[in-house]
Amino acid sequence: MYKFSVWVDADSFPAKARSFLVSYASSKSVRVYFVANHEIKDPLQQAEMILCQKEANAADNYIFEHAGENDIVVTRDIPFAARLVEKKIEVMNDRGLVFSKDNIEDKLREREFSLNLAGIGFGGDKGNYYGQKELDKFSRTFEQKLQEHIMNETYNIKRR
Repeated sequence: MYKFSVWVDADSFPAKARSFLVSYASSKSVRVYFVANHEIKDPLQQAEMILCQKEANAADNYIFEHAGENDIVVTRDIPFAARLVEKKIEVMNDRGLVFSKDNIEDKLREREFSLNLAGIGFGGDKGNYYGQKELDKFSRTFEQKLQEHIMNETYNIKRR
C-alpha cells in the first residue's frame, strides 16, 4: 500500500468514473476515499466512504484538512480546486482536466463568466453530460497521474 491517497469530492462524481477510478487505484494498491454529505449509491468495496455533515462545503473542507501534498484530489468544484492548488496538492476533475497554478485563474474566470451568463438567461446544462468521451479522457489522465505518484513515491522524487 502506498503512502499517498486519492480523495474524491463525491457529491456529484459520475458513477462511470467512480467504477474506473476505484478499480484502477485498487489494482495499484492505492487508498481511495469518497467524501460526500450523502450516501453514494452502490458504494464500492475497495474504497472508503466518508460522510460529512449536510452543510455547504463540508466535504471540501474535510478533504482540504486531510489531503496531503502527495495525494491526488478529484473534484468538479473550481474554487475548491484553487484552494488545493494553493496547498500544492495534485487536483483534477472527472473530465481529465488537471488544475495547476498555470491554469486555475483562467478556470475561475471562465466559471464566473458562465455563472454570469446563466444569471441573465444564457447558457445551459451542457456541462452536465458525461459520456464515453469524458470517461476516456478522465481515465487516461488519472492513469498518468497515478503512475507519476507511484514513481515519485517509489523513487523518492519530490513533486514540483
